[in-house]
Amino acid sequence: MATLFPTSPAAVATSGDGVYVAAVPLRATKGPAQLLASAAYSFNVWDLQHFMVIIAPSSPISRSQALVFDFQPKDPEDIQVALAALSGKAVPGVVRERKLSRLPKNKCSYIGYSNANAIEVARKFNGNWDTNLRIGHHDCRDYTNGLVEALLGVENVLESLRQNSLSF
Repeated sequence: MATLFPTSPAAVATSGDGVYVAAVPLRATKGPAQLLASAAYSFNVWDLQHFMVIIAPSSPISRSQALVFDFQPKDPEDIQVALAALSGKAVPGVVRERKLSRLPKNKCSYIGYSNANAIEVARKFNGNWDTNLRIGHHDCRDYTNGLVEALLGVENVLESLRQNSLSF
């Protein structure tokens, strides 16, 4: 796991909720589309990855679990949704929050510690997020950049990760 911002103001804190950015393969319909998405992820094709924010709470009670926050189409495996999204049309999206038993070992970068209650900030951010998804205009990248900025004040985190993609 890479540390992207070791000297950022958020990373100087030694306590607080840890904030990470991770990438996973895009979800697609079974068959050739899913095979292509998995291959693109394996070959580190940046634009064909799904990005998300992971918050590792600092409280002893919840330290064994992290929460994943992401934004994706409501039905990412529906071919009609995929075609509409790829053609630039807006599709219904959903902001998700899920529990994670451990941090991913690959394609996961530590960004910094949040001085505020990161889960509370993320939930408030999600409540204001427009769920009309448009690939390249309002998608998981915009969501990840926006949530990290709300949590840590770090702007355009994905561009920094992309520039350091050898470690991501």
